[in-house]
Amino acid sequence: MPGYRLNGLARAGRMLAAAAAITVASGAALQAQDAKPRKGVTVKPARATWSTGYFQTEIYLQALRELGYTVGKPKELKNEIFYQAVATGDVHFWVNGWFPLHGDLAGTFSKGARPIGYVAKGGALQGYLVDKKTADRLKITNLSDFKRPEVKKAFDIDGDGKAEMVACPPGWGCEQVIRHQLDAYDLRGHVDPIKAEYSAAMADALGRFKTGKPIFFYTWTPNWTVGVLKPGRDVVWLNVPFPSLPKGQKQWEKVSTVKNVVGCVSNPCRMGWPANDLRPIVNNAFAEANPAARRLFEVMRIPLAAIFAQNAKMQAGENKEADIRRHAEEWIARNRKTFNGWLTEARKAAK
Repeated sequence: MPGYRLNGLARAGRMLAAAAAITVASGAALQAQDAKPRKGVTVKPARATWSTGYFQTEIYLQALRELGYTVGKPKELKNEIFYQAVATGDVHFWVNGWFPLHGDLAGTFSKGARPIGYVAKGGALQGYLVDKKTADRLKITNLSDFKRPEVKKAFDIDGDGKAEMVACPPGWGCEQVIRHQLDAYDLRGHVDPIKAEYSAAMADALGRFKTGKPIFFYTWTPNWTVGVLKPGRDVVWLNVPFPSLPKGQKQWEKVSTVKNVVGCVSNPCRMGWPANDLRPIVNNAFAEANPAARRLFEVMRIPLAAIFAQNAKMQAGENKEADIRRHAEEWIARNRKTFNGWLTEARKAAK
Protein backbone atom coordinates (compact mmCIF):
# COMPACT_ATOMS: atom_id res chain seq x y z
CA MET A 1 0.00 0.00 0.00
CA PRO A 2 2.35 2.65 -1.30
CA GLY A 3 -0.13 5.51 -0.91
CA TYR A 4 -0.54 4.87 2.81
CA ARG A 5 3.21 4.68 3.21
CA LEU A 6 3.74 8.04 1.50
CA ASN A 7 1.02 9.72 3.55
CA GLY A 8 2.55 8.34 6.76
CA LEU A 9 5.97 9.61 5.79
CA ALA A 10 4.51 13.04 5.03
CA ARG A 11 2.77 13.16 8.36
CA ALA A 12 5.98 12.04 10.09
CA GLY A 13 7.93 14.75 8.28
CA ARG A 14 5.47 17.41 9.36
CA MET A 15 5.67 16.18 12.98
CA LEU A 16 9.48 16.27 12.91
CA ALA A 17 9.44 19.77 11.46
CA ALA A 18 7.04 20.94 14.16
CA ALA A 19 9.18 19.35 16.86
CA ALA A 20 12.26 21.02 15.44
CA ALA A 21 10.48 24.37 15.44
CA ILE A 22 9.48 23.89 19.05
CA THR A 23 13.06 22.94 19.94
CA VAL A 24 14.44 26.01 18.18
CA ALA A 25 11.88 28.25 19.84
CA SER A 26 12.60 26.74 23.24
CA GLY A 27 16.31 27.14 22.69
CA ALA A 28 15.84 30.76 21.70
CA ALA A 29 13.78 31.38 24.81
CA LEU A 30 16.40 29.78 27.01
CA GLN A 31 19.11 31.74 25.25
CA ALA A 32 17.18 34.96 25.90
CA GLN A 33 16.68 33.97 29.52
CA ASP A 34 20.38 33.23 30.00
CA ALA A 35 21.57 36.22 27.98
CA LYS A 36 24.47 38.13 29.44
CA PRO A 37 23.65 41.64 28.23
CA ARG A 38 26.84 43.37 29.35
CA LYS A 39 29.56 40.81 28.73
CA GLY A 40 32.94 42.53 28.69
CA VAL A 41 31.91 45.55 30.78
CA THR A 42 33.90 45.93 33.99
CA VAL A 43 32.14 47.22 37.09
CA LYS A 44 34.13 49.14 39.71
CA PRO A 45 32.32 48.65 43.04
CA ALA A 46 32.99 50.13 46.45
CA ARG A 47 31.93 49.17 49.94
CA ALA A 48 31.88 50.98 53.27
CA THR A 49 34.31 50.49 56.12
CA TRP A 50 31.68 48.96 58.42
CA SER A 51 31.56 45.17 58.12
CA THR A 52 27.79 44.95 58.57
CA GLY A 53 27.44 46.09 54.94
CA TYR A 54 29.72 43.46 53.39
CA PHE A 55 27.04 40.77 53.00
CA GLN A 56 24.58 42.79 50.95
CA THR A 57 27.44 44.14 48.83
CA GLU A 58 28.44 40.57 47.94
CA ILE A 59 24.89 39.65 46.93
CA TYR A 60 24.77 42.59 44.51
CA LEU A 61 28.19 41.67 43.12
CA GLN A 62 27.10 38.10 42.46
CA ALA A 63 23.95 39.34 40.70
CA LEU A 64 26.04 41.58 38.44
CA ARG A 65 28.34 38.66 37.62
CA GLU A 66 25.35 36.51 36.63
CA LEU A 67 24.28 39.31 34.28
CA GLY A 68 27.64 38.95 32.55
CA TYR A 69 29.56 41.89 34.00
CA THR A 70 33.19 41.59 34.97
CA VAL A 71 33.18 42.74 38.59
CA GLY A 72 36.30 44.14 40.20
CA LYS A 73 37.26 43.82 43.84
CA PRO A 74 35.33 46.43 45.84
CA LYS A 75 37.33 49.37 47.15
CA GLU A 76 36.73 49.92 50.86
CA LEU A 77 36.15 53.66 51.31
CA LYS A 78 35.13 56.11 53.99
CA ASN A 79 31.93 58.03 53.32
CA GLU A 80 33.30 61.34 52.12
CA ILE A 81 35.86 59.63 49.86
CA PHE A 82 33.26 57.35 48.34
CA TYR A 83 30.80 60.11 47.52
CA GLN A 84 33.52 62.05 45.75
CA ALA A 85 34.74 58.93 43.92
CA VAL A 86 31.29 57.85 42.71
CA ALA A 87 30.52 61.37 41.47
CA THR A 88 33.63 61.37 39.27
CA GLY A 89 33.28 57.74 38.14
CA ASP A 90 36.38 56.45 39.93
CA VAL A 91 33.98 53.86 41.35
CA HIS A 92 30.57 52.97 39.94
CA PHE A 93 28.46 52.24 43.01
CA TRP A 94 28.06 51.00 46.54
CA VAL A 95 24.99 49.70 48.39
CA ASN A 96 25.87 51.37 51.70
CA GLY A 97 23.99 54.65 51.30
CA TRP A 98 22.11 55.69 54.46
CA PHE A 99 19.39 58.26 53.94
CA PRO A 100 18.74 60.74 55.41
CA LEU A 101 21.99 60.23 57.43
CA HIS A 102 24.17 60.78 54.35
CA GLY A 103 22.06 63.69 53.17
CA ASP A 104 24.78 66.21 53.99
CA LEU A 105 26.92 64.58 51.31
CA ALA A 106 24.26 65.11 48.64
CA GLY A 107 25.99 68.20 47.26
CA THR A 108 29.07 66.14 46.54
CA PHE A 109 27.38 63.72 44.19
CA SER A 110 24.21 65.53 43.09
CA LYS A 111 25.40 65.92 39.49
CA GLY A 112 27.53 62.81 39.17
CA ALA A 113 25.60 60.08 40.97
CA ARG A 114 22.24 59.31 42.55
CA PRO A 115 20.44 56.80 44.76
CA ILE A 116 18.75 54.05 42.74
CA GLY A 117 16.44 51.56 44.42
CA TYR A 118 16.58 50.35 48.00
CA VAL A 119 18.52 47.66 49.82
CA ALA A 120 16.05 48.05 52.71
CA LYS A 121 13.42 50.74 53.09
CA GLY A 122 12.76 52.55 56.35
CA GLY A 123 13.96 49.82 58.69
CA ALA A 124 17.38 51.02 59.74
CA LEU A 125 17.28 52.39 63.30
CA GLN A 126 20.00 54.23 65.22
CA GLY A 127 20.40 55.39 68.76
CA TYR A 128 21.95 55.05 72.21
CA LEU A 129 21.74 52.05 74.51
CA VAL A 130 22.85 50.97 77.97
CA ASP A 131 22.71 47.60 79.67
CA LYS A 132 19.28 46.99 81.18
CA LYS A 133 20.57 46.01 84.63
CA THR A 134 22.28 49.37 85.16
CA ALA A 135 19.40 51.27 83.55
CA ASP A 136 16.96 49.68 85.99
CA ARG A 137 19.24 50.16 89.00
CA LEU A 138 20.00 53.83 88.32
CA LYS A 139 16.71 54.67 86.59
CA ILE A 140 18.41 55.73 83.34
CA THR A 141 15.91 56.64 80.63
CA ASN A 142 17.44 59.63 78.88
CA LEU A 143 20.85 60.85 77.69
CA SER A 144 20.48 63.76 80.10
CA ASP A 145 20.78 61.24 82.97
CA PHE A 146 24.51 61.11 82.20
CA LYS A 147 24.84 64.48 83.91
CA ARG A 148 24.10 62.71 87.20
CA PRO A 149 27.31 61.84 89.14
CA GLU A 150 26.28 58.27 89.97
CA VAL A 151 25.50 57.52 86.32
CA LYS A 152 28.78 58.96 85.05
CA LYS A 153 30.67 56.96 87.67
CA ALA A 154 29.01 53.69 86.66
CA PHE A 155 30.20 54.05 83.06
CA ASP A 156 33.59 55.68 83.74
CA ILE A 157 36.13 53.16 82.46
CA ASP A 158 39.35 55.19 82.63
CA GLY A 159 38.70 57.27 85.74
CA ASP A 160 38.51 60.64 83.98
CA GLY A 161 35.13 61.47 85.51
CA LYS A 162 33.20 60.96 82.27
CA ALA A 163 31.05 58.08 81.04
CA GLU A 164 32.70 56.25 78.16
CA MET A 165 30.39 55.58 75.21
CA VAL A 166 31.22 53.44 72.17
CA ALA A 167 30.65 55.91 69.33
CA CYS A 168 31.68 56.13 65.65
CA PRO A 169 35.09 56.49 64.02
CA PRO A 170 35.91 59.78 62.27
CA GLY A 171 34.53 59.92 58.74
CA TRP A 172 31.35 58.00 59.50
CA GLY A 173 28.05 59.86 59.12
CA CYS A 174 27.04 58.91 62.67
CA GLU A 175 30.19 60.51 64.09
CA GLN A 176 29.01 63.92 62.90
CA VAL A 177 25.56 63.47 64.44
CA ILE A 178 26.93 62.22 67.77
CA ARG A 179 29.31 65.18 67.92
CA HIS A 180 26.42 67.55 67.24
CA GLN A 181 24.15 65.95 69.83
CA LEU A 182 26.74 65.91 72.61
CA ASP A 183 27.02 69.66 72.12
CA ALA A 184 23.26 70.22 71.75
CA TYR A 185 22.53 68.33 74.98
CA ASP A 186 25.46 69.89 76.88
CA LEU A 187 27.08 66.52 77.49
CA ARG A 188 30.69 67.27 76.52
CA GLY A 189 31.76 67.42 80.14
CA HIS A 190 29.89 64.23 81.00
CA VAL A 191 30.29 61.76 78.11
CA ASP A 192 33.51 60.71 76.38
CA PRO A 193 32.84 59.17 72.91
CA ILE A 194 35.14 56.27 72.03
CA LYS A 195 36.04 56.75 68.36
CA ALA A 196 38.24 53.69 67.91
CA GLU A 197 37.46 51.03 65.29
CA TYR A 198 33.82 50.21 65.97
CA SER A 199 33.86 46.41 65.90
CA ALA A 200 36.82 46.25 68.26
CA ALA A 201 35.27 48.80 70.64
CA MET A 202 31.98 46.89 70.68
CA ALA A 203 33.76 43.58 71.23
CA ASP A 204 35.39 45.15 74.27
CA ALA A 205 31.99 46.40 75.48
CA LEU A 206 30.51 42.94 75.01
CA GLY A 207 33.33 41.48 77.08
CA ARG A 208 32.56 43.92 79.89
CA PHE A 209 28.86 43.08 79.70
CA LYS A 210 29.61 39.38 80.06
CA THR A 211 31.48 40.10 83.29
CA GLY A 212 28.53 42.07 84.67
CA LYS A 213 29.92 45.56 84.06
CA PRO A 214 27.85 48.49 82.69
CA ILE A 215 28.06 49.35 78.98
CA PHE A 216 26.96 52.43 77.03
CA PHE A 217 27.04 52.52 73.24
CA TYR A 218 25.65 53.89 70.00
CA THR A 219 24.49 51.37 67.41
CA TRP A 220 22.42 50.98 64.29
CA THR A 221 20.32 48.27 62.74
CA PRO A 222 20.85 45.91 61.05
CA ASN A 223 23.87 45.12 63.20
CA TRP A 224 25.11 42.12 65.16
CA THR A 225 25.16 44.22 68.35
CA VAL A 226 21.40 44.08 68.84
CA GLY A 227 21.36 40.46 67.75
CA VAL A 228 23.70 39.46 70.58
CA LEU A 229 22.60 42.13 73.07
CA LYS A 230 18.82 41.86 72.85
CA PRO A 231 16.94 45.14 73.41
CA GLY A 232 14.48 44.72 76.26
CA ARG A 233 16.38 41.76 77.70
CA ASP A 234 20.06 42.74 77.81
CA VAL A 235 20.02 46.42 76.84
CA VAL A 236 17.55 49.29 76.42
CA TRP A 237 17.26 52.12 73.91
CA LEU A 238 17.37 55.56 75.55
CA ASN A 239 15.47 58.73 74.80
CA VAL A 240 17.24 61.96 73.89
CA PRO A 241 16.24 65.20 75.67
CA PHE A 242 14.79 66.70 72.47
CA PRO A 243 15.19 66.24 68.71
CA SER A 244 18.36 67.87 67.38
CA LEU A 245 20.20 67.05 64.16
CA PRO A 246 23.03 68.79 62.28
CA LYS A 247 22.44 71.40 59.62
CA GLY A 248 21.30 69.64 56.47
CA GLN A 249 19.32 67.08 58.45
CA LYS A 250 17.04 69.44 60.39
CA GLN A 251 14.00 68.48 58.33
CA TRP A 252 14.21 64.97 59.78
CA GLU A 253 13.96 66.00 63.41
CA LYS A 254 10.17 65.68 63.32
CA VAL A 255 10.43 61.97 62.44
CA SER A 256 13.23 61.10 64.89
CA THR A 257 10.65 59.83 67.40
CA VAL A 258 9.78 56.27 66.41
CA LYS A 259 6.84 54.11 67.50
CA ASN A 260 6.99 50.52 68.71
CA VAL A 261 10.76 50.21 69.06
CA VAL A 262 11.40 46.92 70.85
CA GLY A 263 13.41 47.46 74.02
CA CYS A 264 13.01 51.23 74.27
CA VAL A 265 12.37 52.81 77.68
CA SER A 266 9.23 54.44 76.26
CA ASN A 267 6.76 54.18 73.38
CA PRO A 268 7.09 56.13 71.19
CA CYS A 269 10.85 56.22 71.50
CA ARG A 270 12.55 59.62 71.20
CA MET A 271 15.64 58.11 69.57
CA GLY A 272 17.03 61.35 68.16
CA TRP A 273 17.64 59.67 64.79
CA PRO A 274 15.10 59.08 62.00
CA ALA A 275 14.65 55.60 60.58
CA ASN A 276 16.92 55.34 57.53
CA ASP A 277 16.63 53.81 54.09
CA LEU A 278 19.61 51.73 52.91
CA ARG A 279 20.16 52.61 49.24
CA PRO A 280 22.55 51.90 46.36
CA ILE A 281 24.36 55.04 45.16
CA VAL A 282 25.25 54.76 41.47
CA ASN A 283 27.35 56.86 39.11
CA ASN A 284 25.01 58.53 36.61
CA ALA A 285 27.07 57.77 33.49
CA PHE A 286 27.37 54.11 34.46
CA ALA A 287 23.62 53.87 35.15
CA GLU A 288 22.71 55.38 31.77
CA ALA A 289 25.17 53.20 29.84
CA ASN A 290 24.06 50.03 31.65
CA PRO A 291 20.26 49.73 31.80
CA ALA A 292 20.51 46.11 32.98
CA ALA A 293 22.52 47.13 36.04
CA ARG A 294 20.28 50.13 36.65
CA ARG A 295 17.17 47.94 36.62
CA LEU A 296 18.87 45.46 38.93
CA PHE A 297 19.47 48.22 41.49
CA GLU A 298 15.83 49.27 41.14
CA VAL A 299 14.32 45.86 41.90
CA MET A 300 16.70 44.21 44.37
CA ARG A 301 15.92 44.11 48.11
CA ILE A 302 17.73 42.35 50.97
CA PRO A 303 15.51 41.57 54.00
CA LEU A 304 16.75 43.07 57.25
CA ALA A 305 16.31 39.70 58.95
CA ALA A 306 18.79 38.15 56.51
CA ILE A 307 21.33 40.90 57.23
CA PHE A 308 20.89 40.45 60.99
CA ALA A 309 21.42 36.69 60.69
CA GLN A 310 24.55 37.05 58.57
CA ASN A 311 26.00 39.74 60.82
CA ALA A 312 25.60 37.38 63.78
CA LYS A 313 27.60 34.73 61.91
CA MET A 314 30.40 37.23 61.31
CA GLN A 315 30.45 38.21 64.98
CA ALA A 316 30.67 34.52 65.89
CA GLY A 317 33.87 34.17 63.85
CA GLU A 318 32.75 33.60 60.24
CA ASN A 319 34.19 36.94 59.15
CA LYS A 320 36.71 36.13 56.42
CA GLU A 321 36.08 37.16 52.82
CA ALA A 322 35.49 33.52 51.89
CA ASP A 323 32.88 33.27 54.65
CA ILE A 324 31.05 36.35 53.39
CA ARG A 325 31.01 35.02 49.82
CA ARG A 326 29.67 31.70 51.09
CA HIS A 327 26.98 33.43 53.16
CA ALA A 328 25.86 35.33 50.05
CA GLU A 329 25.90 32.20 47.89
CA GLU A 330 23.86 30.29 50.48
CA TRP A 331 21.30 33.10 50.73
CA ILE A 332 21.00 33.25 46.94
CA ALA A 333 20.52 29.47 46.75
CA ARG A 334 17.70 29.65 49.34
CA ASN A 335 16.09 32.53 47.45
CA ARG A 336 16.91 31.52 43.91
CA LYS A 337 13.40 32.11 42.52
CA THR A 338 13.40 35.70 43.78
CA PHE A 339 16.99 36.22 42.67
CA ASN A 340 16.21 34.93 39.16
CA GLY A 341 13.25 37.30 39.03
CA TRP A 342 15.61 40.24 39.58
CA LEU A 343 17.89 38.98 36.80
CA THR A 344 14.95 38.58 34.42
CA GLU A 345 13.88 42.18 35.05
CA ALA A 346 17.43 43.37 34.46
CA ARG A 347 17.76 41.43 31.19
CA LYS A 348 14.50 42.87 29.89
CA ALA A 349 15.87 46.36 30.45
CA ALA A 350 18.95 45.55 28.35
CA LYS A 351 16.93 44.75 25.22
